[in-house]
Amino acid sequence: MTAQRLLSTGWRAALLPVALIGLAQLAATATALESDSLASPFDIAKAFFSVVADGSLLRATADTLKAAAAGCLLGVGAGSLLGIVLGLSRIADDALDLTIELLRPIPVVALIPVVMMLLGFGAEMEIVIIALGMLWPSVLLARAAVKEVEPRLIEVSSVLQLGFAARLGKIVLPAILPQLFMSLKLAAGYALVVAVTVEITANPLGLGYGIMMAQQALRPAEMFAYLIWIGAIGWLISLLLNAAQRAFFPAFVKGEGR
Repeated sequence: MTAQRLLSTGWRAALLPVALIGLAQLAATATALESDSLASPFDIAKAFFSVVADGSLLRATADTLKAAAAGCLLGVGAGSLLGIVLGLSRIADDALDLTIELLRPIPVVALIPVVMMLLGFGAEMEIVIIALGMLWPSVLLARAAVKEVEPRLIEVSSVLQLGFAARLGKIVLPAILPQLFMSLKLAAGYALVVAVTVEITANPLGLGYGIMMAQQALRPAEMFAYLIWIGAIGWLISLLLNAAQRAFFPAFVKGEGR
């Protein structure tokens, strides 16, 4: 998407959010809103600048993003590698298929007590939970991508008697790299969701913990400021990854558009 097109469509995309904010402010003003659970957009904006000024929002953002990035890269990396092995080896695929299908449906939040018993509170626990949440989707996407590689290329590698590392580096990775990047792009947004969820439920760090503290202190404006900020971060991450995809895999993006 060119800059001109982005500008021409951006104002239309902003119409609904701006209208909703205006209506919410009008309603809050008309009813003289005083609530322990709701806040006007004006109060939310004041609370946002307050937590920015005291540094608490920036510290929480750094904690959440560090855990989300580390967990995402660890989970996607390990999952993609395992998926590639399963895609290349029928024996390994058959041997692990039942195990994967049994473990994959377990919600990642259900693993929080187990990981907490092993690692306690802290960033390490959060990173492991995020990585586990990214693992199985990455396995499935990478395995499917490998199986879609042109069969003649795999046959050529067999004829040339290429080892696993040579086959991976010369044939498989170049063919599936766009799909692996797509897996990373999808995982990045989900990693932020998992990170905030872990912080709300179990880990006294980051943006999720900030939401909990604001809610327990009956500061709804601050709570909504955190929520809106999380949405803005997710939107920014999506913009950056989409730009990277257009820069590095333009042909793949055009193929998606068709």
